[in-house]
Amino acid sequence: MYKAIHSFLRDESGATAIEYGLIAALVSVAAIAALGAMGDSLNSIFGVVSTELGTAATTASTPTL
Repeated sequence: MYKAIHSFLRDESGATAIEYGLIAALVSVAAIAALGAMGDSLNSIFGVVSTELGTAATTASTPTL
């Protein structure tokens, strides 16, 4: 009985799985924070690109004499 309890207390295989889970959670939180910080900037950039493409399309479809 003592050997079984001692073996159970020394077993660290579950600790490794928990550590990997914590690392994955930390990476996920960091990725979400980074994408959230870049979201407004990317939205602004794509807005400018959309406006410029709309202007170019309008200018290209207008005939010049």
